[in-house]
Amino acid sequence: MSEQQGQTSTGARTGVVESDSRDKTRRVVIEFRARHPKYGKYIGRRTVLHVHDEQNETHTGDVVEVIPCRPVSKTKSWKISRIVEKRSDTM
Repeated sequence: MSEQQGQTSTGARTGVVESDSRDKTRRVVIEFRARHPKYGKYIGRRTVLHVHDEQNETHTGDVVEVIPCRPVSKTKSWKISRIVEKRSDTM
C-alpha cells in the first residue's frame, strides 16, 4: 500500500510540448476538464509549465511525462521524466 502512495505522491503529469524554441527549456501544456462551481458544466482548462529538458530531445507535439524538481530557474521547477509518444517530425 505504501508503494502506491509513493507513486501517486511523485506528482507526475502528462502533457504536450507546445514550444521548443529555447535551449533546454520546453513549454508543456496539461489540459483537463473542471466542473463549474455554480452551473455544474464541465469547462476545458489548461496549465502551462516550463520544463527542463537537459538533452533537448523533445520537440513540439511530443507527449511527455513531467515530474516536479527543485527550481532550476525563476520559472522552471519541473523536468521531463520520459517521452510517452513522439509526435514531432523533427529529428
